Amino acid sequence: MTDMPWLIDIGRILLSALLGGVIGWQREHRGREAGIRTYMAVALGACAFGLISASIGDQGRTSAGIVTGVGFIGAGIILREKGRITGLTTAATLWASASVGLSIAYGIYHSAITTAILLLAILELHRLPGWKRISHRSRRSEDPAPIEVQGESK
Repeated sequence: MTDMPWLIDIGRILLSALLGGVIGWQREHRGREAGIRTYMAVALGACAFGLISASIGDQGRTSAGIVTGVGFIGAGIILREKGRITGLTTAATLWASASVGLSIAYGIYHSAITTAILLLAILELHRLPGWKRISHRSRRSEDPAPIEVQGESK
C-alpha cells in the first residue's frame, strides 16, 4: 500500500466529499440556501488544497488561505432583509465544513469526523424539547414587542 500514496489521497478526497455531503443533506433537507453540492464542494476543495499544500510543504499559508477564502464565500451568503439577518448559520457551517475537508487532507480523521458529527448535532439543537426556554432569540420571536414610531405603537 505504501507504493500507492495517491490511493490514500483519493480516499481522503472521497471521505471529505462524503462528510460534506452529509452536512449538506441536512441543510438541503431543512430547506436552507446551500445544500449537498455546496457543502460537498467546500469540504472537497479544502481537502484538495490541503493535499496540494502538504505535497509542497506549505501547510500553514494554504490553511490560512482556505479559512479566509471560505469566510469570504460565507460573507456573500449573509443577507440583511427587513431588519433580519439571514444566512449566518449557513455561512458558519460552510466555514466549519472546510475544516472537515482540511482535517481529512492532513490525516486528522478523528477531528474531521467529530467536527462533522458536532455540526450535525448543532444544526438540530433547535428541535430539542425545551429549546425555546433556553434560546433568547426563540423567546423574542414568539412575543415581539410593539414597534414605536414617533411615540405611537404600530
